[in-house]
Amino acid sequence: MKRLLFICSQNKLRSPTGEAVFANSPGVETDSAGLNHDAEVPLSEEQLEWADVVLVMETTHRKRLNERFAHALRGKQVVVLNIPDRYEFMDPDLVELLKARCAPYLPG
Repeated sequence: MKRLLFICSQNKLRSPTGEAVFANSPGVETDSAGLNHDAEVPLSEEQLEWADVVLVMETTHRKRLNERFAHALRGKQVVVLNIPDRYEFMDPDLVELLKARCAPYLPG
């Protein structure tokens, strides 16, 4: 089982879409969180420990992740998907972007 953790700022649009899109994929478990303190689900160390692959939407998210959680990222694969904050939850264009950019990190 491969565990994918999707991260954006607020955990309202992009990262929950990633979680939902891959939630029923064979051999995959998903979760999502936000880096902002007022995110719907603020990122926790436990989530990072759980994850095999951490997928952030923007380079700024990776920077903030490294600043706050460097100790919890040892040995973790962190991937920047380069998906800007201009999509609504489950936007078809966002879904297609996520499918294309996450394909290399899915099992099989």
